[in-house]
Amino acid sequence: MRTLDQTIDEILGLAAAHFKVPREQLSPEDDFFKKLKIDSLQALELLTRLEHHFSVELPDYEFQGVSDFRTLADRIHSRL
Repeated sequence: MRTLDQTIDEILGLAAAHFKVPREQLSPEDDFFKKLKIDSLQALELLTRLEHHFSVELPDYEFQGVSDFRTLADRIHSRL
């Protein structure tokens, strides 16, 4: 079973690759909307990619209000 830190690291790596930003520029506390300069549609694309990667499904209500990588990782990790 993966640790929360491993989940966070995977999420940051996938986000960096998907939005073509250097991985080292992203940290768990970053607001992904601001850091990646994305809108809500792009955030949903990221969520879909993460759901496929981790083989989980996050209901929309769990994603509402989430804007930082650590909280997103917490929500995903709780479903692993």
